[in-house]
Formats: sequence, structure tokens, C-alpha cells
Amino acid sequence: MRQHASVVGMTLRKPCLRRYWWLLLLASPISASAQHQDLPPELPSLSSLPVDARLARTIESTRAIDNHAHPVLPPPAGSSDKDFDALPVDNMEPETDPAAWRADNPQLPAAWAALWGFKVSLPLDAEGLKRLQAARARVKAREKQHYAEWVLDQAAIGTMLANRVSMGPGIEAPRFRWVPYADALLFPFDNTGLAEATPDRAQFFPLEDRLRARYLHAVGLETVPATLAEYLSKVVTPTLEQQKAGGAVAEKFEVAYLRGFDFTDPTRAEADRIYANWVGRTRPDAAEYKVLQDYLFRYIARECGRLGLAVHLHTMAGGGGYFGVAGANPLLLEPVFNDAKLRKTRFVLLHGGWPFVREAGALLQKPNVYLDLSQETLSFSPKTLSGWLREWLETYPEKVMFGTDGYPLSDAMGWEESTWIANRNGREALGLALTGMLEDGEISRARAGAIAQAVLRNTAAALYEDRK
Repeated sequence: MRQHASVVGMTLRKPCLRRYWWLLLLASPISASAQHQDLPPELPSLSSLPVDARLARTIESTRAIDNHAHPVLPPPAGSSDKDFDALPVDNMEPETDPAAWRADNPQLPAAWAALWGFKVSLPLDAEGLKRLQAARARVKAREKQHYAEWVLDQAAIGTMLANRVSMGPGIEAPRFRWVPYADALLFPFDNTGLAEATPDRAQFFPLEDRLRARYLHAVGLETVPATLAEYLSKVVTPTLEQQKAGGAVAEKFEVAYLRGFDFTDPTRAEADRIYANWVGRTRPDAAEYKVLQDYLFRYIARECGRLGLAVHLHTMAGGGGYFGVAGANPLLLEPVFNDAKLRKTRFVLLHGGWPFVREAGALLQKPNVYLDLSQETLSFSPKTLSGWLREWLETYPEKVMFGTDGYPLSDAMGWEESTWIANRNGREALGLALTGMLEDGEISRARAGAIAQAVLRNTAAALYEDRK
């Protein structure tokens, strides 16, 4: 795991945030005492928005299933926890961060007040950050091993699907369900050639190599086997089975950070030949290596269907200035979803596919495809999100799931604040979308309540029920 940079005592995990904080402090110095003046008004509640009152009560009172997030271990392990993401988006070259990720997000003071009782206005200087950290530390000391569960309680989240390399004390079932990573299994050979594609991938592929080494060690191997048949039977399938036995409910692919979604459908003979030709050699031919990855992706997806594991796919413009947005268009996955051999596998398009929100919505026609709202609920306003959400709910309401993508973006916006803000935005967007449908006579009030509960928890509860 790369070391996080530090600026005037503040650890910022997003590269552009480091630059932004420094400029902010130079332009607007503010004393700790002055920060208590001119506090921004509290964020509106559903009852103060144009949301049907009975529907608002349903949405606010439903304990949600958060389909996608990255919780950090509670103390004492939290300070050294590196497993909250297989490809953490820190220390990359600067990108243009979404406004919601920046240090002046106007929702941050409301999150600090709600979570820590820490009332302050923006901007937050170095002294204010110390006081924020102290307020957070007091809650951690009070809650101890129950701290992560306490965070969920503040957002009325009953269960969070934890996208993590490994789980640990304080992040356990039933409040947290595990979603490990499968990308490392797609790249069994020397990846130095792939790493040269962009500076971001130069950081990502060594992380995948280390994770693959962990998976090999877990099945009693130090190197990949000599044949594809052995790699599948001794590495890939046992790894998935171990993760299922360890409590996993799905497998996560961050593959859009590493290559595009243009997965072909090679024959086993092609894959066998390519594997045999390049195993143990350096820098495999890129075109042939891609064919092997394509085969492995479909094999893993098929095994997930057999094991009752859903397949989660990052389908949103991702972090980093070199992310290939065009290659993350979910329409590229349509041949995979149309593969009759994969109809037992349930696919979830994480983050609603933005900017391809209509493309993602159209793919819900596939009987085994779902999507969630995670990260969209942090990055976009409730009003903006409600428009896309309404379109999805008007067409495939039983295929849409709530999510936050709570993530430790910076010292000012940890996984706790991002979870709290995204949760609030998501519930508000849901209320606005369903109220519009209700007022336009598209659905009854009872139907609106049922859809709200489906989005918030019932669809996910059914999707992840034990199928083995």
C-alpha cells in the first residue's frame, strides 16, 4: 500500500485534494474560534423537501442494505488497515476531482455535526482538522469494536456490503457482508508490459501482483501452475470457494481500471494454447494475453454462478486522470450478459454506470443484471440523481439497489462522512423520484412505498440470500 502524502498535518488520499487544501488554506486562513461563527444551515430533511409525507416516513425509517462501500477496521487496527480496497485511488497523478469530493463540499459540516457533534464552518484549517480528529477519536474510544456498526446506525443502514481484500474484527456478519476482489485472477503472468500503459496502471498492477501472490499462498502455491487446467482447478476455483466459505456474497471486479470491458468469447483450446505459450515467460504478447483474460473472466463469472456469488462490476468513470471512460461503457458487457452459459450468474453494475446512465438502465432488461446507486449518491445532488433514478424505476423498479460507496477519501471525509452524505442524498433522491411518479399518477402510494423498500433493502436481501 502506498504511503499517503501529508500537507500541514492533513492526510489526503486523493491527489488533487492535496493541492486543493493547500490553496484553500493560503486563500482563506481562519482561526479555530472564528470557525464557530456563521455556521451553514442544517441540511433539509425529507419532511422539508417536496416529498410525499407518508413516503418520506417509509424511506427514513427503512434500515437499508448498502450494496457497496469500503469500511475501515475500527481501532486499534484502523490506523494500519490497508485492505479497504485492492486498488486504492491515492497518490496518483492529479485529476480533476468531482466537486463533491473536494474540501469545500457544503455537506461536510452537517456530516461532522451529525456524527461527531463537531460544529464548524468551511474552510477547515489545520487546527480545525486537529479538533475534528479529536472529536472522531472520542467516539472511536467510546464505541471500541462496535465503532463500525455505530457508523452504520447513524445512517440507518442495517447491512453494508464491504468491498475489502479481507475482513476483520469489528467488520463482521451480519452487519457487514464480504465482497472480495477477483481481478488478480485475470492476470496470471508478467504484467510489466501492461503496467507501462499509464502512470496509474504502473501503480495498480504491482498491487494486483501482490494480491495474486496472497491468493496463491492461500491455496498452497508460490507460482502459477504450468497448465491452464491446473490454474483453473488449483487456483481460480479454490480461491472462489475459499472466499465463499469465508462469507463472501459476491466477487468484485475493478477491471475497468486495468483494461476495457470488451471481453470476447475465446474457446478453451485458444486459452490453453496461449497459457502454455506464455507461462513462466516475461512480457506476454498483449493481444494474446487479452484473449486469455477474456476466457478467465467468463470462467470466473460462470464459477460465481455455480457458487451462488454475484459479480460486481465497477461501471462508472473512475478515479485518476488516465481512467479509460470509454472502455467502461456497460454496453460493452452485453455479449457477456447474453451468454446463455452465464444466465445463472447475477451481475451488478455498480455506481449506475455514470456517465452511461441510460445504457446501464437499458441493460436491466437482461434477467440477470442489476445496478446500484453507490458513488452517484455522493457525487451528485439528490435532484440530479432523482432524474436518472425515476427513469430506472419507471422501467425496471425491481432491479435497482441503494448504495453509498463510503470510502476514506481524506482525513476530512473518511468512510464515515462519505457514507453519511451518500446515504442522505440517496434517500432524498429516492423520495423525489417516487413522489414525482406518485403525483403524475404512475403509481399508487402503496406501490411507491413498496418500491422504496425494494430499492433500500428488499431487492438486495433477495439477491444475496444463500443460494448454496
